[in-house]
Amino acid sequence: MSEQLKIKLSIANRVYPLTIAPEQEEGLRKAAKKIESMISQFEQNYSVRDKQDVLAMCALQFASQVEQKTIDTDHVSEEVTNRLTALNDLLHSHLSS
Repeated sequence: MSEQLKIKLSIANRVYPLTIAPEQEEGLRKAAKKIESMISQFEQNYSVRDKQDVLAMCALQFASQVEQKTIDTDHVSEEVTNRLTALNDLLHSHLSS
């Protein structure tokens, strides 16, 4: 088992100390940076009363991105399955002739 790493991430002017596996550090730092960027964007574009509102908007944005990727992946998988089935049917009909 690898050693744990202690890091501090700053999100919405708060510091969060975390103990993580070293391989998680890059992803967590990128995520924190993306959240900070999104917070700035929401604060510039909307009149937001407090950080909790901004963080809720960030959570909704990230969750909707995950859900949309799932929907897109399902759609692509269905399309690939349909094309493979059609190709299989075509090959089968040529081989049966």
